[in-house]
Amino acid sequence: MASSSSSSSSSQQAHPNNKSEKEKMLLGELYKAMEDPELVQERRQAKQLCFELNQTSPLDVEQRRAIVKKLLGGVDDAFVESPFHVDYGYNLKVGKGFYANHGCTILDCHRIVIGDGCLLGPHVVLSAASHPLDAQRRAAGDEWAAPITIGNHCWIGANATINPGVVIGDHVVVGAGAVVTRNVPSHVVVAGVPARIIRRLVSEEEEDYPPLEQDQTTGSNTES
Repeated sequence: MASSSSSSSSSQQAHPNNKSEKEKMLLGELYKAMEDPELVQERRQAKQLCFELNQTSPLDVEQRRAIVKKLLGGVDDAFVESPFHVDYGYNLKVGKGFYANHGCTILDCHRIVIGDGCLLGPHVVLSAASHPLDAQRRAAGDEWAAPITIGNHCWIGANATINPGVVIGDHVVVGAGAVVTRNVPSHVVVAGVPARIIRRLVSEEEEDYPPLEQDQTTGSNTES
C-alpha cells in the first residue's frame, strides 16, 4: 500500500489519452498502475529479482552482489540485507556505500535518489507512491507518485517512513519510527509523527569529538 498524503496538486487532474501510464507515473500525474502491461511486467521483473535475492544465502556474497547490481542498475558496492522489496528498481539511484538493513521496502514509482554513505535501518519505507484522497478515484485504480531525495551521509532509523515528495539534506538522522512528511534541512535530527527537528548537528568542519576516557591503570579505553 502506498503512503497517504494530504498534499494536492494540479498534476493530479485528468490527463490526455496520448500519454502512457508510465509517462503519467513519472510526471507525477494520476495513472493506473495495474492496467498498464508495461508497468505490470516491470514490477514482475523487479519482484523476481527481489525474490532471488531474498532466497540467496547471506554467505553467497558474490551472488547477492550480482543480483543487487542487476536490480539497481549497475551499483557495485551497495549492501542489501534480506528481505528487501522494491517496485521497479530502475527509479532508485543510490550513492557509494549504500546499506539497507533487513526488511526495507522502497516504492520507486517515481525517482528516488540517495546520496553517498547512507544507511537504512530495519523496516524503513521509502514511498514515492500515494493515492488520491477521493475514495472513488482510489476505487477506480488511480494513484500518483512524487520523487524523494536523500542527501549524503544520512541515517534513517528503524521503521521510519519517508513520504512522497520529501527532500532530505546531508548528514541527517531520522529517528526510529518517524514519519517524514516534509523537507528536512542538512545537519539535523528529526523524530516523531509527523517528524520534527529535535536537534541541530554541527557541520563536519565544526565537529569536535572529545577523546575517549582512558583507564588510569591499564591505559585502555573505558568506552566500548
